[in-house]
Order: sequence, then C-alpha cells, then structure tokens
Amino acid sequence: MQTLVIVSHPEIEASNSQQFLKEAVANQEGVSYHHLESAYPDGQIDIKAEQNLLKDFDRIIFQFPFYWYSAPSMLKKWIDEVMEEGVTFGTGGNLLEGKDLGLVLVIGVAEKEYQVGGREHFTISQLTTPYQALANKLGMTFLTPLSIFQFYYLSDKEQKILLVDYLQYLTLKDFSSLHSRAHWFMDQLDKLEGRVSEEADKFSLQSIQDFIEDNQLELDEMQLHLDK
Repeated sequence: MQTLVIVSHPEIEASNSQQFLKEAVANQEGVSYHHLESAYPDGQIDIKAEQNLLKDFDRIIFQFPFYWYSAPSMLKKWIDEVMEEGVTFGTGGNLLEGKDLGLVLVIGVAEKEYQVGGREHFTISQLTTPYQALANKLGMTFLTPLSIFQFYYLSDKEQKILLVDYLQYLTLKDFSSLHSRAHWFMDQLDKLEGRVSEEADKFSLQSIQDFIEDNQLELDEMQLHLDK
C-alpha cells in the first residue's frame, strides 16, 4: 500500500510535533511526505501536478494542527482547487474512488475536553464531519482520525507509543486489527534484525518475535472478541 501524507502547517520548522512526525516517516517504505507550504511558498498551487500525484497512492492523509476546529488555510485552498468536478467527483470524476482518506490532527488541549461534558462541547468525530462528507463525495473510505493531544506533555514512553500508532495508521490496511498489528511488529523486527550486529541485541529481538508468535492464538481470540 502506498500512502501520501499531505501536511499543512504555516510554521512547520518551529513545530516539535510536526518535526517528530516528519522524522518518523523519513525512511518509511511506502510513505511519501508532502508539505504544502514548502511546495507552494507563493500559495499558487499546481492543480494538475497535485491531481497527478494523487493517482499513485492508495491512502491519502491530511495532517495538520487543529486550528479553530479546522485546517490551516493552505489545506482548505488545496481542497477547493484540487478537488475539481469531472476529476475527483461528478461525471467521470473518479480519481480518488476506492482510496482511503485519513486525518492526523495535532491538538493543543486535553483529550477530555473533546468528550461529553468537556469544555469544547463537541467530539472530534462531530467536528470532522466535513471531512467525512468530503470522503463520501469523492467515493473514498473515511478512516477514524488519529488525534494527537498535547504533544508537548507526552513522556518518552508515550511518544514511542505515538510513533507506533502513527506508522501503523499510515501503513496498515486494517490498523484496528490486533492480528495486523502483530504482523506489523514482526515485520519491523525482521527489518531491525538485519541492521543489528551485536548477538545480544539479536537475541532480544528474536525473543520478542518468538513471544508474538507464541501468543498469536491469544491475539486472534482477542480480535474475535472485539469484532463481536
């Protein structure tokens, strides 16, 4: 699967969260990174180039800071201009049909504020309804957004968990499946093992892989339970 991450942030170099996410995909196979403000510093979007770019990918991700319950103006402009009738919707407009549309949202307030009783009064699902409608209009499958709350307060351990969640969101066809996630971990271990020279490190990696394989039945049973 090929994934295109379309990023919009007016001051991306000053954003710790965006730099963290950018570094995470720097060498990730099957993932391409596209920062709109860097590609078009004058704000003039090459519409045909962007439409041609979209052809090559199975999953499109909009990644942005959640400003005032929406995206930065550059992404809004990109959607207005690139989502052209006869190309992405309407008669003959099937460019994005069958592809996935996902959102990676960086949010400055606590997660509890976007729940029932929270200060924001609306959930992320409610506030991203326009993107759900967009996916429907374009014949795309809308993915549950990956919301990153208060990145600057995350511990090292929480950042590592976020890294895994982020990469799985970008690369797994079914990132909600425990079975798929387990196989993803094993694939990552295989890749890492090829880069490790110390026998002790290789032993540790093999031990983790053996643990996953030994517990595959339990993972499958958990998935069956979750699917009920």
